[in-house]
Amino acid sequence: MKKFFLTLFVFSALAGFAQEGYWQQQLQYNMEATLNDKDNTVTAKETISYKNNSPETLNFIWFHLWPNGYKNDSTALFKQIRSDASRKEKLGKVTYGFIDGLDFKVDGKTAKTEAHPKYIDIIKVLLPEPLKPGATATVATDFKVKLPSYFSRSGFADGEFMICQWYPKPAVYDKKGWHEFPYLDMGEFYSEYADYNVKLTLPAQYVVGATGVLQNKEELELYKSIGKKNTANRQQQVIYQPGKGGVKTLQYIAKDVPDFAWFAEKGLIIEYDTIQLKGKTVDAFSYYHNTKGTLWNNSIDYIKDAVHHYSNWIGEYEYPVVQAFEGPKNNASGGMEYPTITLITSPDAKKETLDGVITHEVGHNWFMSMLGSNERMHTWQDEGMNSYFQFRYEAEKYRSNSMLGDIPETVKKLPADQFQERIYGAMTQIPMPTPMETPSADFKTSEDYALSSYIKPALWMYLLERQVGQAKVDKAFQDYFATWKNKHPQPADMKASFEKSLGTNLDRFFNLLNKPGAITQ
Repeated sequence: MKKFFLTLFVFSALAGFAQEGYWQQQLQYNMEATLNDKDNTVTAKETISYKNNSPETLNFIWFHLWPNGYKNDSTALFKQIRSDASRKEKLGKVTYGFIDGLDFKVDGKTAKTEAHPKYIDIIKVLLPEPLKPGATATVATDFKVKLPSYFSRSGFADGEFMICQWYPKPAVYDKKGWHEFPYLDMGEFYSEYADYNVKLTLPAQYVVGATGVLQNKEELELYKSIGKKNTANRQQQVIYQPGKGGVKTLQYIAKDVPDFAWFAEKGLIIEYDTIQLKGKTVDAFSYYHNTKGTLWNNSIDYIKDAVHHYSNWIGEYEYPVVQAFEGPKNNASGGMEYPTITLITSPDAKKETLDGVITHEVGHNWFMSMLGSNERMHTWQDEGMNSYFQFRYEAEKYRSNSMLGDIPETVKKLPADQFQERIYGAMTQIPMPTPMETPSADFKTSEDYALSSYIKPALWMYLLERQVGQAKVDKAFQDYFATWKNKHPQPADMKASFEKSLGTNLDRFFNLLNKPGAITQ
């Protein structure tokens, strides 16, 4: 009860001062990595330029060592999965992974490190010299990652490599302090914005999809030329088959993004097209398995539609490229988003299902990447807001909803607005006991997590839409996006932005974030 009233006080106290004194740290990464596809390892080195924009002097930096989350049965990752009966079968046959070979240097001086008292995937790097406000330190280290078998985001499976959460990464330091936390399967991330310059070396036969823009002109033109042919003729597709052996080194550059991930597999089909937005042209790629009868031959259209819709509803897509990469077969986890690229692991049984999951994951470029909220603490601010727009997309395009499954034909014949009314009406009948404003680590089951992080917040936002109208909700999101793009908005910041846009007090509405049980229209 005390926590509830404290939260209300914080919302009210910060509403008028959401951006006063705001700051965030500034990072630049230079990385080189080599994939060994025989022993499933990545050997790498990184150099990070870390500018302290905070008003405090820093004596250390917490680093995430995410690959160590896969190291043994005692990590927070394994404990969380084993505690959920619906998910522990994922651990039937797994190969562990880890990161080692670390040798931190700060401005050329060897830096001491301290282990986290509880989690092996967090380490404290002690700075040889205090990092004063406005000053910059250069942190460098070698490292080697042993990839796990694929069961939670990063790993290898069936000749495919998903290389995610793979490098030593500074935890976020903001006005609330350090946000160091362990890797979890049910619970995502909170990352500093950074510029990335990454060189990837691997056998030449692989197709690679990665965060950012590929700098190798010859490779990029090959992807585009093959992709154009496959987009134009989707029944006779050309497989990427380079005529040379050996290895290749690909360079990627990404600006002002919170993460870098990459994926690699041989024998993929590539599709390519461009997206024409009001202010720019965006390159769109999809990479997928050469499977007879696959629905992925229309995936480039789904990517384009998602970018157009979200750009119109929220704000223009700001990156020069958008991509979707088909993940391991027979993995029904849905997908996982990264800046400019998403991994899709949902079976393509129906076009509306594949379209829905691609749209959801592409949509995370807004609610994760361009609006960098703290997903670990406020899951609704990411997954829930994204689901609200995904549900609108599915309703307008298919009269479908990913969360509800089969829908009666009589309902599917309704206009989109009436269809949405029926869908959200059905959602009010679903028991959703846990408040939306619940840290992801506190959810006990994946079902509870999905209800309170995806469905309940979408319903919550629909209630506002019914009250003020869809156009005003869109305008509120557009103002929120324009104010907080490439920053770390907290719930109080979103509230203040919406209040300013709508010209009304939203205390009662935002207090529902802490309400257990269903919320009704």
